Amino acid sequence: MNRNKVKFYYALYEGREPILNEQGRKTGQYKVIHGNPIEGHANISAAKGETQTRQFGENESYDKVVVMDFITPPIDEYSVLWVDTLPILNADGSLKVNDAGEVITPHDYVVKKVAKSLNSVSIAISKVTVSG
Repeated sequence: MNRNKVKFYYALYEGREPILNEQGRKTGQYKVIHGNPIEGHANISAAKGETQTRQFGENESYDKVVVMDFITPPIDEYSVLWVDTLPILNADGSLKVNDAGEVITPHDYVVKKVAKSLNSVSIAISKVTVSG
């Protein structure tokens, strides 16, 4: 039902880039790159429920479920979401950063699992704490 939809934002995985040390050499570690946050609307559960557990498997741990009709954005297990907080964006749609270069409003959920059915898509998400 459309009246149960709430606003959230998501960012899709775009790739990764190597982290360089002070001398400009690769460290062997990578930084994950996501696109700009995109506004979406969906039914988002208040909390995890027992009836939803079997939908994603007994061992999958998640906090909420996002339910959308079958025409959905390409959200997958590499996407990140802003559900309980709204991202602060620049005019170009990118995330706003502070003077230290840290994101002011980092994402607060990650996708754990996507389950597609004939008429809808359910996405299990988990709360995370991300430092800028």
